Amino acid sequence: MSGQTESGTPFEDVYGPGDPAGFDPATSLGEPGAYPFTRGVHPGMYTTRPWTTRQYAGFGTAAESNARYLELIAHGSAGLSVAFDLPTQMGMDSDAPLAAGEVGKVGVAIDSVVDMRVLFAGIDLAQVSTSMTINAPAAVLLLLYQLVAEENGIDPALLAGTIQNDVLKEYIARGTYIYPPQASLRLVGDTFAYCAQALPRWNTISISGYHMAEAGATPAQEIAFTLANGIAYVEAALAAGLDVDQFAPRLSFFFVARTTLLEEVAKFRAARRIWARVMRERFGAKNPKSQMLRFHTQTAGVQLTAQQPEVNLVRVTVQALAAVLGGTQSLHTNSYDEALALPTQKSARLAVRTQQVLAHETDLTKTVDPFAGSYVVESLTDDVEAAAVALMDAVDALGGAVAGIEQGFQKGEIERSAYEVAREIDAGERVVVGVNRFALDEEEPYEPLRVDPALEAAQAARVARVREGRDDARVTAALEQLRSAARGTDNVLPPMKRALALRATVGEVCDALRDVWGVYRPSERF
Repeated sequence: MSGQTESGTPFEDVYGPGDPAGFDPATSLGEPGAYPFTRGVHPGMYTTRPWTTRQYAGFGTAAESNARYLELIAHGSAGLSVAFDLPTQMGMDSDAPLAAGEVGKVGVAIDSVVDMRVLFAGIDLAQVSTSMTINAPAAVLLLLYQLVAEENGIDPALLAGTIQNDVLKEYIARGTYIYPPQASLRLVGDTFAYCAQALPRWNTISISGYHMAEAGATPAQEIAFTLANGIAYVEAALAAGLDVDQFAPRLSFFFVARTTLLEEVAKFRAARRIWARVMRERFGAKNPKSQMLRFHTQTAGVQLTAQQPEVNLVRVTVQALAAVLGGTQSLHTNSYDEALALPTQKSARLAVRTQQVLAHETDLTKTVDPFAGSYVVESLTDDVEAAAVALMDAVDALGGAVAGIEQGFQKGEIERSAYEVAREIDAGERVVVGVNRFALDEEEPYEPLRVDPALEAAQAARVARVREGRDDARVTAALEQLRSAARGTDNVLPPMKRALALRATVGEVCDALRDVWGVYRPSERF
């Protein structure tokens, strides 16, 4: 025996036919692009088109982030992924008292449609696919994006991209929630319905396991709790009167890729298989696209080290290889210096080059599903699937994902796993190169990218000018229409869009919903 997988199942020394846990080559795997999609969601996979290179970026002002996006596009990035600063993620304006010290630090500050115009200046939104990592105020930022596209004469039906919009994982692992869970699910459901009519190509949610993995979830926990959240979103949409095959094809997922390559490949295969079965058998989805688990992958930031940061180039390459072999639809590769600071231009360019080497200098795109029939991968897939299904059943027994969140189940399971990993690293049982083994006596100097602290005052002044230059009476009336919709059952996105078009700010729109729905306060047992 060679110990255990990350998910806690036994890892055999040798896998082969005849082993109780080994893969039987006589057993059919199905075909790529066909139910249950174990081998991939498209028949040709990368032989017909490589994965999308989507680099996550955003910092400081909209103008600074726009310059980085233009550079990434010039270097070959096929899709943009927007990082927002903490005040924006929490639905606060840059001049809010609680925003002090956080403006532009971990992402770009967006306060109104004026900032969104600057963020995408010079970028053809009809040609680029944009992902926005935003959750509680996801609908607000999506509508700002739509407004900018319309100002440039672009039909919203042409817009392609994704909003993360996965607030349930915020209660479990991340913390940037605003409203109570049921109100948040109402907003998600309204977004599904709005986009089905107005933005048919837009992926309305990216159901995320990445942040749970960063918090310490095992591969089995990552997919179990992510798919359990997905079930809750499907149920919320059905409760809102939508047909499953109307919205399910626009669902997407977001997972991590760790350095444990074999188990990660198995994890992705298991996740596709479980979701296909859930959608067909539990929800009666008839459209094959409703049964497909399409996902974006990001390499594991939590595994990057501040010590010997160049070694992270190796880690990121292995993680990216796991994502590609696992059949991801798009990929973000972390920059090697992210354990130290925001990525520099050079490190961000190297991250893009990592994907380009995999896509163009290896033979990974020459065949569909290179690991199909591997004794170890097929066995690990079965193991991860069984462990994940057991956890999903436990969530169902508690009353579903929201009930589990309210009882602290998912959070508690992840925290126990995180503690065990930390203990193993501290004890030297889990090797981290450059940290607890192969360390240097003295680290080489490094000059990080720094965000100018003066931008906070400039951004606060900018949002003040937006308020001064608008018709406040019309904005006030529009915000009251939004509150009225939130108090009733009407979809809140149309009045939200009208308010934003009149230059209501992100904070004002979110405050209007706070007035009606309140804010979430976790119980002490969390």
